Amino acid sequence: MTSPTLSVKRISFQKYGIIIAFLALCALVSAICQIKVMQGVWPVNVFLTVNNLMLILHQISVNGILAVGMTFVVISAGIDLSVGSVLAFSGMMAASFATRSTGVTPWSGVYFVAFPLLAALFTGALCGLVNGLIVSRFRIQPFIATLGMLLAARGLTMAVTGGNPISALSPEFRWFGTGRIFDTLPVPVVFLAIVFALAWVLLNKTVFGRYVYAVGGNEKSARTSGVNTTSVLTWTYIFAGFLSGVAGIILTAKTGSAQTSAGTSYELDAIAAVVIGGASLAGGVGRLTGTFFGALIIGVMNNGLDILGVESFYQSIIKGALIVLAVIIDSRRQA
Repeated sequence: MTSPTLSVKRISFQKYGIIIAFLALCALVSAICQIKVMQGVWPVNVFLTVNNLMLILHQISVNGILAVGMTFVVISAGIDLSVGSVLAFSGMMAASFATRSTGVTPWSGVYFVAFPLLAALFTGALCGLVNGLIVSRFRIQPFIATLGMLLAARGLTMAVTGGNPISALSPEFRWFGTGRIFDTLPVPVVFLAIVFALAWVLLNKTVFGRYVYAVGGNEKSARTSGVNTTSVLTWTYIFAGFLSGVAGIILTAKTGSAQTSAGTSYELDAIAAVVIGGASLAGGVGRLTGTFFGALIIGVMNNGLDILGVESFYQSIIKGALIVLAVIIDSRRQA
């Protein structure tokens, strides 16, 4: 029989373990950087500077937004492998309306910004709708359905421009990736905060959020209880696609051009953030706060290894190990 004290400790670890892991990682990276300072290699602890901490938030903005949509999908017992390709396709559609080089932008002023945004958001939501209908109505496994969209969206991205990037984007559009609010907060970081806040309310304070958990926990029982599981799954994938469109806007505006290779393997980073954050791939379990700290852990790890001059392929190795470890912990927790 499990003692009450042990149960409380277990619940506390499940709830705050990801935060503890994040703080421990920050302490480790900071300690290593401080050793560099003590050895005279660096004049200051680069990791702890305000500029670097803001840079980390800036770097995780795209992955964080994708991970929010992925959280909803994973909680519903699904997976979305197409978010990286949908990001690229959405960004390409936005760029087509944000530059005069394509010959499809006769507007000026506010319309020069509105049409690229609407094009990207509509494209992302439409791709999500296709994913949702295939999964919910045709009962195709999410892995297969979204794998098909991954290939289709990437092919459409190439077809739109014949494989050529779109550059010379308008300054008004580029503000969404490079601008700052009050000359301090990067616009992508503000978008990340807004998306997380709205998504948290949607998941935790609305009927739709409760239905997402119900469908992921036991779809058959949810359907028997009167939940329209087809509608819930469809809207879940629409939401993930819509956020892929938001991420496509930010990435395209940040880089100043729409590349056909944009978003490659981004779906893996999004899944990693969700899984590291404590969501169960079996469905029905997950928290957006966990996803946020999961994205932060990946961001701090990448930033710390970059600062220390570690090769990028080691980052992939560590990231893969973190995903496997998180899944092992999840399976033990379920057992």
